[in-house]
Amino acid sequence: MEFEFFIGIDVSKNELDFSVQQGKHFLFHKEIVNEPEAINTLLKELGKLKGFSLGKAIFCMEHTGIYSNHLLSCLYQKKANICLESASQIKKSLGSLRGKNDKVDSMRIASYAYKNRDELRLWAPRREEVQQLAHLSSTRSRLIKAKKMLKTPLKEYGSFVKKKAVKQNTDVCNKALNGIEASLEHVEKSIMDIINADPELKRLFTLVTSVVGIGKVTAVQLIVTTNEFKDINNAKAYACYAGLVPYLEESGVFKGKGRISHMANKKVKTLLHMAALVAIQYNDELRLYYERKVNVEKKNKMSVINAVRNKLVQRIFSCVNQNRKYEKNYLKLVA
Repeated sequence: MEFEFFIGIDVSKNELDFSVQQGKHFLFHKEIVNEPEAINTLLKELGKLKGFSLGKAIFCMEHTGIYSNHLLSCLYQKKANICLESASQIKKSLGSLRGKNDKVDSMRIASYAYKNRDELRLWAPRREEVQQLAHLSSTRSRLIKAKKMLKTPLKEYGSFVKKKAVKQNTDVCNKALNGIEASLEHVEKSIMDIINADPELKRLFTLVTSVVGIGKVTAVQLIVTTNEFKDINNAKAYACYAGLVPYLEESGVFKGKGRISHMANKKVKTLLHMAALVAIQYNDELRLYYERKVNVEKKNKMSVINAVRNKLVQRIFSCVNQNRKYEKNYLKLVA
C-alpha cells in the first residue's frame, strides 16, 4: 500500500503531539489533549486537507503502554492505518539527533514513517483475552516487586535492630505480605482461567510449556509479546527482540567482539535466562552441551547460557509453527 500522508504522534499521559507530512514535506504540528473528543476533532481537521483520506495516510507512534489507548481506539474505529514501533527502533533508524521535545519527537516519528514507508507493518489490536493476560501479567510483576521490597529489609533488621523493633516491624509487614500473597494467588488463578477457557491460548500454552525449562510465567510472556505468535512468528526475530543475538562492530580493518544489544525487552530476557538455567539442570542434551562448552572448550559461561537461551527460543517457535509438543527424540522418530 502506498501512503501519501505520514502522521507522527508523540504520546504522553496528558497530551498528544501530531506532526503531519505529505510525502517528505512537513505540513504542520499540533498539540491536543489526550482525550477521545479532541482526537476525533483533529481527525476531522485532517480530512479537510487537500487530497487527504485515511486510506492514503499512516499514523505512526511509539509504544507507550496505556497512554496510547484513547488514540488507538479512535484510529481503529475509523479504520485508519496504524504503525506502532519501539522507541529504540525509531532512534536506531534515524541515528544520532540533537534536541528533544514533544514537537521534535513527533516530527522525527513522521520522518521515520516516511523513510521506512515500504517496510512499515500495520498494527492490529490484540484479542481481548490476550490484553487481559498482559494486564494481569503486569499486575503480577508489581505484586512480586512489592513483596520483595517488604521482605528484604526484614531479613536485614535481625543483625542491626533490637528484637522488639524487629518483631514490631515483622508483625506489621506480615499482614501486608499475606495480602500480597493472596492477591498473587488470585492473579495467577485468573491467568490460568483465561488460558483454559480459550482453545487457542490453551493450545499455545501447552506447546510452549512442553519445552523443558519454560514455565507458566515465561509462556504467558511469550504469548503476549508475540501477540499469539502473529506479530513475531520466527525464532530469529524474537531472539533479536529479547536481546539474545550478538551484533558485530566493524569498521575497515577493525573488527570488534560480538555484543548483545541493550535495546531489548529485558523482562523477557531475564525470564529466558532463568529458563536456560532450569533447562541446563533438567535437560540432558542442554546440560551436556553446557558442560562441554564451559569445561572442555573453555567458553565464557554467560555466552554459553545465551546460546542455550537461543536454543530454547528455537525449540519454542518450532513447536508452535509445527503445532506439536516438544519431543526429545523427535528427529530420531521421523528419521
